[in-house]
Amino acid sequence: MSAEDETDKTYGMTVAEPLSRAIGERYLTYALSTIMHRALPDARDGLKPVHRRILWAMRRLRLSPTGGFLKSAKIAGDTMGDFHPHGDAAIYDAMARLAQDFNMRYPLVDGQGNFGNIDGDNPAASRYTEARITALTEALLEGIDETAVDFRPNYDGRLEEPVVLPAAYPNLLANGSSGIAVGMATNIPPHNLDELILGCHALLKTPEISTADLVAHIPGPDFPTGGVLVEPRESILEAYETGRGAFRTRAKWQVEDLGRGTWQIVVTEIPYQVAKSKLIEKLAELIQLKKVPLLADVRDESADDVRIVLEPRSRTVDPDMLMGTLFRNSDLETRFSLNMNVLIDGRVPKVCGLKEVLRAFLNHRREVLLRRAEHRIEKIDHRLEVLEGFIIAYLNLDRVIDIIRYDEDPKAALMRETWGHDHPRAVSERDYRTPPPGEGELSDVQAEAILNMRLRNLRRLEEMELRAERDALMHERAGLADLLDSDRLQWRKIGEELEDIRKKFGKGTPGGDRRTQFAEAGEVEEVPFEAMIEREPITVICSRMGWIRAMKGHVDLAAEQKFKDGDGPRFAFHAETTDKILLVAENGRFYTLIGANLPGGRGMGEPVRLMIDLPNDTGITDLIRFRPGVKFLVASSAGDGFVVPAEELVAQTRAGKQVLTVRDSVKASLCVGVRGDSVAVVGENRKMLVFPLADLPEMVRGKGVRLQKYKDGGLSDAITFKLAEGLSWKDPAGRTRLEIDLAEWQGARASAGKMAPRGFPRDNRFN
Repeated sequence: MSAEDETDKTYGMTVAEPLSRAIGERYLTYALSTIMHRALPDARDGLKPVHRRILWAMRRLRLSPTGGFLKSAKIAGDTMGDFHPHGDAAIYDAMARLAQDFNMRYPLVDGQGNFGNIDGDNPAASRYTEARITALTEALLEGIDETAVDFRPNYDGRLEEPVVLPAAYPNLLANGSSGIAVGMATNIPPHNLDELILGCHALLKTPEISTADLVAHIPGPDFPTGGVLVEPRESILEAYETGRGAFRTRAKWQVEDLGRGTWQIVVTEIPYQVAKSKLIEKLAELIQLKKVPLLADVRDESADDVRIVLEPRSRTVDPDMLMGTLFRNSDLETRFSLNMNVLIDGRVPKVCGLKEVLRAFLNHRREVLLRRAEHRIEKIDHRLEVLEGFIIAYLNLDRVIDIIRYDEDPKAALMRETWGHDHPRAVSERDYRTPPPGEGELSDVQAEAILNMRLRNLRRLEEMELRAERDALMHERAGLADLLDSDRLQWRKIGEELEDIRKKFGKGTPGGDRRTQFAEAGEVEEVPFEAMIEREPITVICSRMGWIRAMKGHVDLAAEQKFKDGDGPRFAFHAETTDKILLVAENGRFYTLIGANLPGGRGMGEPVRLMIDLPNDTGITDLIRFRPGVKFLVASSAGDGFVVPAEELVAQTRAGKQVLTVRDSVKASLCVGVRGDSVAVVGENRKMLVFPLADLPEMVRGKGVRLQKYKDGGLSDAITFKLAEGLSWKDPAGRTRLEIDLAEWQGARASAGKMAPRGFPRDNRFN
């Protein structure tokens, strides 16, 4: 259908256009709305629209730091109804975050009630909690009634809301921000306000200051939960220079002596945005899975402060080694990513460095200063005009009273009258510093002010007070005029205002001292697993059904063991608690078990499938003890195989590691240690082949090469040996037989071979 054939609809003319263009334009509109009005903070006041609207709504509700509290439901409702037409739950969540002292370095909302906690619990419902603004919020709003910022209509045009707040301090860096928009995101950590203001002073003094000199005043983030910042200074400097980077933060801990050589570790501060309850759960999981054998127990003894107690396995454990392992395996150490993507002048999203963000704030403060000065001059001019009228009235008081008393239209009469200063009272008051007003007519404003003047003000002293007020205002106006004309005075005034904020909320004030400390720390070295486990002998036993256990000590492998009904022995060998046990599955994957993590030998053990992600329909091919430096021959039932170093068989996860590639009905049939210079292979057809070990490739993963050719059946067994020493096996009678001359069975790899010698085991196995 063409555009001409379209008819008028309810919302106007419908126009046909390509679907791609229609979707593109609408998605672009949505993306811009998300970026500009939802996800990214403004560099000037550090707030997103929802936070700015909440604070503005609270101010309109006349909430103050020293006043009463108001129900959060009322605040969220007013914000939603007047300025932010979104869900009240989202508005309340945003307001609750402004009140959380573990999320906000300088909370902007003073909450009363349950506003959540560091454990990760949610705030109570909005009908139960109450809130008011804080003194720092007042500083953000200071001057908003003096036309310091622009206003715009709200979503329905009934009211007006500020485009940005005056922001007396750099709130963007003080409290940080995070958000995800379309195609971009932001993540800014909180900083110490005292250090930020010192950095602003340095920038005002030296506009061309380098980032390195700026970082001397602002050394790094200051998280509300404290912690220890261990990021190298070079990385911090690069992050602040480019606006992208990361800050590595660790928990703060100390060793607590319990007497008699025993001790425990107490964690008093945890990294920023880590839920304490989830951290405890993770530490408990590490204990349960025995991933950190040095740790015996974890307890949460927190009250108002954080106190997490870590008990070592024994008093001989090294505390630094224990904490280093926990830093690597838990959220006791985290990395806070820096992505300083902000809106410059409320319009342009840009990734900024530290200096650029501070400069944007200072430029905003200059604009606020100029607009407040201009607004004040307007007020002074209006007041001076009124004062001049009052002074004329006092100098001609009798005539003014006469007009007001007898004239039918006193305002018009006052404005028509030509006033002079020849009144006797005026002649007697020549000692004033400023001359009396000259002859002229009163303005509309002056006449209205005179008519609205109270009778009680008609006293002798009032005239002197008016002149004093006029002189003071003229002096103030002259100072404001000088301020508007001088860049130097403007920046000095901004510095003085910042210094006032620093005295109120900076170092030495409640909550003003730095919480996050700095420490030098390189990379946490990988602690060898053997160093964390007490080395003890064990006997590993695994049944045909896959139930595994580890008995203490090296017991007799021939001794009878108990198994479940219908089950029986399959694997048994001596090992140690520090050993890694390699499980070879029929699907060609290798799984790694730790000797110390195996269940004890008192019962029947546990299914090995609970410890690794071994499919239920996949059987176990072999269970071997890992030894570094050893090589293994792996082969499939189809007769394909290769040599692989033992180090390449170790898996790091429960999912295991794919080594031998098998397909369809083919299975991994063997994994034997490599020694000697030759390979002997026997198939299910009882044909044996001997060929040099050098003919097999050494690989990490794959199908391998053909070992022996079969018409029917597949591979039964294989072994490596020294050709000069011959090949031995046990005959059906249990006697060891040694075959030295193997020329009859020697051949090229992948050939068929010849029938096995007389007396070869009936199960086609060499051992």
